[in-house]
Amino acid sequence: MKKLLSLVMVLVLSLALAACSDATTGNPDSASNTDTSTAGSSDTPSDSGSQADAQAPETITIKSLNASQKEADLEVPYDPQRIAILDMASLDILDALGVGDRVVGTAQTSLSYLQGYINEDIPNLGTIKEADLEAVMSCEPDVIFIGGRLSSSYDALSEIAPVVYLSTDTELGVVESVRKNAGIIASMFGLEDQVDSLMADFDERIAALAEAASGQTAIVGMVTSGGFNVLGNDGRCSMIGREIGFDNIGVDADIDTSTHGNEASFEFIVEKDPDYIFVMDRDAAIQTEGAQLAQEIMENELVMSTRAYQDGHIVYLANPAVWYTAEGGITALDIMLQDLESALLS
Repeated sequence: MKKLLSLVMVLVLSLALAACSDATTGNPDSASNTDTSTAGSSDTPSDSGSQADAQAPETITIKSLNASQKEADLEVPYDPQRIAILDMASLDILDALGVGDRVVGTAQTSLSYLQGYINEDIPNLGTIKEADLEAVMSCEPDVIFIGGRLSSSYDALSEIAPVVYLSTDTELGVVESVRKNAGIIASMFGLEDQVDSLMADFDERIAALAEAASGQTAIVGMVTSGGFNVLGNDGRCSMIGREIGFDNIGVDADIDTSTHGNEASFEFIVEKDPDYIFVMDRDAAIQTEGAQLAQEIMENELVMSTRAYQDGHIVYLANPAVWYTAEGGITALDIMLQDLESALLS
């Protein structure tokens, strides 16, 4: 019995000494556990970033026009890295949002504020009226932007990448169309919070112009090929009648003038005798070689007899290429308003 008790005491004493040794020198297994816990803690920010990336969608659904020029849902890549541009208004918005460095191909343009995209490093994809499909395919875009002039090429381009087709809705108004389209494009990059600041002063400027236009009649027209076409409130320059508020007496409201307007005689202008005549020079806008300037065509004996001419109220829109080819962009809208402000508010 005494031997048994002695053995038990020795065993207890040995266990106690081992515990003391662990407490003093540190158990290697315990240290390993502590290191694992610390490593996990230091990895937390990295894991958090991975989770954030995982939460970003691969695609989103936006509203865009289809080949039939009807608004429809379109699935596009989220945060696209390679963008093909065949519409200057969309390029304008992308530039304003700060994602222009993703443009891998663009149509030709003479617009001064977009010349940074016309160089040897960015392939030429044709024009806003005729796309070079082979060039578009070669630049391997994630998404393609077009305007109305390329609606007939929608299906062919869709074989290459999703086609975002946006336009100005004259019933909605130019300013609201820009706001809407900028919001759609911004949503593709998670940049929606930038749109309000980009559009910040446009409503106020429109209101100031509307005050100057109150109670005033106008004919809005386009000079092309030596003639004068009147424009209504359903197409180009519609902002003058719709949002600025001039009483556009040039055409019947039910007549379609959305493309190039309706040809009118100078006798017609004399008959209507408006307070203002707004003139957009299409030949200058598209750089027609050898074309007469709008002023040379308009300031004839008949037009010079009108009140608008005698009061100095013939307004030649100073940036016709913007009005004709780029209406719908943020910088374009700013320039268009400047053209009106210099004539009406200065």
